[in-house]
Amino acid sequence: MGVWSLDGKTLYFSGNQKDPTQWTTWKANAETLEVEALAEGCGFVFDISPDSRFLPSANYPTGLYSLSLADKKCTLLLPEHASIYDHFSADGKFVLYLVASRGETTIYRQPWRDGRLTGAAQPAIKLPFAFRHSYLGNAYDFSKDLSTVVYTRPGGHADLYLLR
Repeated sequence: MGVWSLDGKTLYFSGNQKDPTQWTTWKANAETLEVEALAEGCGFVFDISPDSRFLPSANYPTGLYSLSLADKKCTLLLPEHASIYDHFSADGKFVLYLVASRGETTIYRQPWRDGRLTGAAQPAIKLPFAFRHSYLGNAYDFSKDLSTVVYTRPGGHADLYLLR
């Protein structure tokens, strides 16, 4: 998993070195090709904050974290967070994450500011079906403005839904 800085000069990415349960996050400079370890055990990065100060990261099943780029500190935001690919909203004011249960899928938005959640989760979109979070890798994604949701369903069957 990885994300580019907003200026396109730095790639932040996460992976496993020896222990498949232990995630490490690195910073790679696109011009010098220098790579620096930022944090261990913070999960895998999936987005960068609009102010370029934080990397939200997911570490299933232990939670959703915020990695500060200034001090490399990893802060737990949501314990037992089960989503594996999340985003900031288009306006940068919310963290968006997906939860599937009992035949439906809900994308929640939770207020965010300065590396912290600042309010309760709110349902943003409810889909009348559930799907896997992982299928031979990442099995879903959604746009920051929530206009598009894509997912993989085993069996070769494709669905198309218009969200309003």
